[in-house]
Amino acid sequence: MKDSGLTKTSSIQVIDRAAKLLNIMARYDDPISLKILAAEGELHPSTAFRILSSLIEHQFVERDDVGHYRLGIKLLHLGSHVRQSVELRQQAKPIITRLRDALGETVNLTVRENDEVVYVERAISGQMMRVEQVIGSRAPLHVTAVGKLMLAAAGEEECRQYAKRTGLPAYTHNTITDVENLIRHTSQALQNGFAYDNGEAEKSVGCIGVLIYSSTGEIAAGLSVSAPLERRKEEWVPLVIEAGKRLSESLGYFG
Repeated sequence: MKDSGLTKTSSIQVIDRAAKLLNIMARYDDPISLKILAAEGELHPSTAFRILSSLIEHQFVERDDVGHYRLGIKLLHLGSHVRQSVELRQQAKPIITRLRDALGETVNLTVRENDEVVYVERAISGQMMRVEQVIGSRAPLHVTAVGKLMLAAAGEEECRQYAKRTGLPAYTHNTITDVENLIRHTSQALQNGFAYDNGEAEKSVGCIGVLIYSSTGEIAAGLSVSAPLERRKEEWVPLVIEAGKRLSESLGYFG
């Protein structure tokens, strides 16, 4: 038990020291020598060198030809994802709120993470009987309107690989559990520009979903309206498509 405690403390200390070194590099415009980094980080040069070597291995830090250190390309990559996520939610909030007000039902914003969609923003219906997804909750791709569009956009082979990985488990009697049927269904939905969830994740819940595109034409997210199946209406489709188009344009997509 004592060794375990020491290991835990040591690992946290290493993270603290690595963070300190990264913060020091961020204050300088030019690459910095090991001597300066060790001095400002209050570390022995050998300790600073070991930490920096590990950061280099993971591309958080780069070392130039004269042996000086600067922030690495991996941080730029991670930072771009943070900016995109913040921008997406900021741009989406007024659009999904207006759509919620127009339809009177809950509107969700989701992103893909591996084989699931993750709910990252929402505008909740004010009705007593309503569908409400918790931000941060997840659902398999094949049981959600947006997830099916994401599968179709990734292509038939990706759809088949997804089916192999997951086994297409059934959540209700409406869940699509056959890969050929899933391919046909999702491909048609992508051509239509929207997809339905017909009680496939929860038997009494229906959704209409569309894809959101970034300025580079890549799928950035999905937007969907969720309601009890008996309240969902086909005439909502153009409104959902238009809201998705506005959000994509706000992100710089005009395809």
